[in-house]
Amino acid sequence: MTLEELQKTVDQWIKTYGVRYFSELTNMAVLTEEVGELARIMARTYGDQSFKDGEKRDLGDEMADILWVLACLANQTGVDLTESFRKNLEKKTARDKERHINNPKLKS
Repeated sequence: MTLEELQKTVDQWIKTYGVRYFSELTNMAVLTEEVGELARIMARTYGDQSFKDGEKRDLGDEMADILWVLACLANQTGVDLTESFRKNLEKKTARDKERHINNPKLKS
């Protein structure tokens, strides 16, 4: 699925099942909440914390939740994620094309 297809799929789902989009501010809060849920799983899986009984452990599901809400926000604010990601990649490539290769901290 492309980013364009993702945005269209989310929009169709919202119009079919979701009644309407939550407000942009609500979706921003939901995005923050979902990132926190991902952080909790990361901390327990790769960090020093342990899971509590019954706690979710599905990284993919949490990442998909983040992608869902991000697509909602993009749709609501008129952002074309495909074009925005393309431009962002160009920016990063121009800025960092030698930065990481020349970083002695990244050499084995």
